[in-house]
Parts: sequence; structure tokens; C-alpha cells
Amino acid sequence: MSASADESVHPTVVKAAAWAWRLLVLFAAVLAVLLVVRRLEVIVVPVALALMMSALLLPGVDWLDRRGTPRGLAVFLLLLGGLAVLAGLLSFVVDQFIDGVPGLVEQVTAVVNSTQHWLVEGPLHLSSEQIANVGDTVVNGLRSNQAKLTSGALSTAETLTKIVTGAFVVLFTLIFFLYGGRDIWRFTVRFFPGDVRERVHAAGIAGFESLIGYIRATFLVALVDAVGIGIGLAIMAVPLALPLASLVFLGAFIPLVGAVLTGLLAVLVALIAKGWIYGLITLGLIIAVNQLEAHVLQPLVMGRAVSIHPLAVVLGISTGGILAGIVGALLAVPTIAFIDRAVRALLSSGVEPAAEGVSTDPPGAAAPPH
Repeated sequence: MSASADESVHPTVVKAAAWAWRLLVLFAAVLAVLLVVRRLEVIVVPVALALMMSALLLPGVDWLDRRGTPRGLAVFLLLLGGLAVLAGLLSFVVDQFIDGVPGLVEQVTAVVNSTQHWLVEGPLHLSSEQIANVGDTVVNGLRSNQAKLTSGALSTAETLTKIVTGAFVVLFTLIFFLYGGRDIWRFTVRFFPGDVRERVHAAGIAGFESLIGYIRATFLVALVDAVGIGIGLAIMAVPLALPLASLVFLGAFIPLVGAVLTGLLAVLVALIAKGWIYGLITLGLIIAVNQLEAHVLQPLVMGRAVSIHPLAVVLGISTGGILAGIVGALLAVPTIAFIDRAVRALLSSGVEPAAEGVSTDPPGAAAPPH
């Protein structure tokens, strides 16, 4: 009875059912992994950030190591130099922000006063009482939501604690990745069956090479975006030009959308501080820089490092943003690039030879001792 019942089912339905339950199992496995990652976000995210930073700093550490510098000293010098540059830039940006905010506040106040005057004396002929009522409504709204603001402050304090904890994890993980990445990767590969270890080893190399190329290309693209927009804002004497350019630099690490969103903030500041003409000029500057990035920098620089379809980039950023906010959007594309290259190498018929000048060491590997 069972055999005859099976024979009565169309082969297409049988194949569809076979595909369906297998896809459900894969979906459940992916969902389980995402739940574990979400649960261990305080650990997973710092480790991922450390891996990205190691992709940026590893070539410099290897260069010093090849010239006779002890590996530990090379790691120390690169980290110390990187932290010094980062601290100097942040200090300079914060000083510029502190110096520029008072002037921006005065300009915003003047714009608000002129807007109120136009609303009263202009074609709308609103009464001063109506304008005052708007201000009272805003104040009352803030007072009525005081509890929510307090809970938001507590949430901010909790977030700050996570950031500090994550920073320590990033630092220590980065040190171990730069110093002993080869040993860490070899230990990890041992967990796989012996007949696939070589292929897994090659997949890790390919994925990490893709990550190195992505980080280098993204850094260059972000630097060009920030310099171009920063020079334009400085020429127009827009307040907070340097902090805004720094935000553009950081935002550019989220492909396609990061530089646009931070650039719109610069447009808003220019519009408030200098008027609609400067706002339109700033908007044109943002569009020009993004066109340069999309049609010149991305194909020439990023295209050589990774080859990911723009749709995959957009969907990856959206998914990462939904799952983990800004950090998820930041890590989405490099994760896709790593997985894409690693899976290609894993599924290839043979282990591809390394390109000339490319190390065959595993991800984050240390150079061989002298």
C-alpha cells in the first residue's frame, strides 16, 4: 500500500519534497548559528573586528619581521603607531568640534529667529502666540517622556560598558592574531577530517586574502571620499568641516550607503549654517564624490580585491543592519567577501596555487621565525 502510494506521487512532487526538507534543515542550521552569534555578540563582534584589523596591519608586521625585527616588537610597534595616530586624529577632531559648535549654535539660533520672524511677518501671518505654543508643546513633550529619556540613558550606560569590554577583547585578540595566527589556524584546521584539511587550509587562505584586499581597497576609497568632501567643505567655510569629513571617512566603510548618509549630514549642516545655496553646492559635491567612487574607485580598486554583485552588497548590509545595527552593516560585506572566496576554494577541484608574492600562510599567520 505504501509502495503504491509512493508510485502515485508525481516525480516532480517527490523531488520538490526532498529539496524542501533539506532546505528547511539548512535554514534551521543557519538560524541556530545566528542565534548563537546573537547570544555571544559581545565576543563574536570584537573577534570579527580584530580579524579585519589584522588584515590591515598584518602586511606591515610581516614587512618588519622579514627585515629582522622580532615578531613581538613588530606587533608592538604597529599597534602603538596605530593607536597613536588614532588618538591624535580623534583629539584633533574633538578639538575642532568643540571650537566649531558654538559658532554653529549661533548660526542655528539666527536661522530659527529668522524663521520665526518670517512665520509671523511673512505670507503665513502666524501669531507670536502660535509660535510660542509650538515651543511649549516641545517642552511638554520632553517632560512627559522623561521616563523614556532616563531609560535611554541607562541603556546608553549599558552600551558603553559593552563597548569598553569589546575594546579590550579586540585589542587582545588582535595581538594574538598578529603574533601567532599560524598556530591558531593550524590548531583550528586539526578539528577537520584529515582528507579535507588541505582544502580547508586553502579556503582559509583564500578568504583571508580577499579580506586583506577588501580592507585595503575600502580604506583607500574612504580616504578619497573624506579628503574630497573635506576640502570642499573647507573651501565653502562650512562649520565643522573636519569632523564631518571624519564621519564621511568612517561611514565609507559601509559600502554604497555609509558615505551617502554621512554626506547628507554635511548637507544639513551647510544648509543650516550657510543657507540653501551652500546646501545645494554641498549636495552636488556629495553626488560628485559618490559618482567618482562608483565609476572609478570601486571598479579599479575594489573590483580587483573582491567581486560581489551590488545586489548582494545591499542585501548583506540590510540584513547585517537588522541583525546587529551599525556593527552588523559594517561587518556584512567583508563577511560575504570572506565566505565567497573561501567557499569557492573549498569547492574547487584542486588547491589553487598561490599568486606570486602572496603568502600561503593561514589567516593572521605569523611569519616563520628566523
